[in-house]
Amino acid sequence: MILMLNIFTIIMMISNIMMFLSIIISKKTYMDREKCSPFECGFDPKSSARIPFSLHFFLITVIFLIFDVEIALIFPIIKLFKLVNFFLWTKISFFFILILLIGLYHEWNQNMLNWTN
Repeated sequence: MILMLNIFTIIMMISNIMMFLSIIISKKTYMDREKCSPFECGFDPKSSARIPFSLHFFLITVIFLIFDVEIALIFPIIKLFKLVNFFLWTKISFFFILILLIGLYHEWNQNMLNWTN
C-alpha cells in the first residue's frame, strides 16, 4: 500500500512539474486577439454571425455526408457475401445501389451538382 502511495505521489509531482514548465516555456500571449479566437471555415469570428452562406456549399456538404455514410453501409454488404446465398446477396446489393442511383438522379435533377447557378 505504501509503495502504491509513493508511486502515486511521484506521478503527481512529475505531472505538476511538467504542467508548470509548459506554462513557463509557452510563448502564447493571452492578449493576442487572433490566437484566442476560434477559427471556423474562414469566417471572421469578430464579425456578425448572421452573414449570407452559400447554399451550394451546404448542398455539396450534405451530398458528401450522404455518400460517406453509404460507403460505411457498403462494407457489411461485402461481408454478407460469405454468409448468404448469391441470389439474396445480389438482390440486397441491387436494391441498395438502386436507392443510391435514384438519390443521385434526384440531386442531379434538382441541380444540386452544378456549382454555378
